[in-house]
Amino acid sequence: MSDTDSYLASTVERHLRTYFAAHGQALPASGLYNRVITEIERPLLKMTLDQCRGNQLRAAELLGLNRNTLRKKIRELGLAAGRKRRHEFGAEE
Repeated sequence: MSDTDSYLASTVERHLRTYFAAHGQALPASGLYNRVITEIERPLLKMTLDQCRGNQLRAAELLGLNRNTLRKKIRELGLAAGRKRRHEFGAEE
């Protein structure tokens, strides 16, 4: 595992510890796995698409997903799709 992977894992673990601690002696409601995956998936896909400037093929490769799977998730999550215009990234037109 690389240092960046280790950092990501420790960051997620820290947030999960905080989440569990917020419930005191009680446990969170059932369905925690799906809630966590849903909360992480949207920003992960959005940020990846942003970093790939909307290029879905590049984003799918980076995520390790099939392009059609990524497109389905984009639709399901209501994310903006497609390449962004150059001026949105600070480039002169």
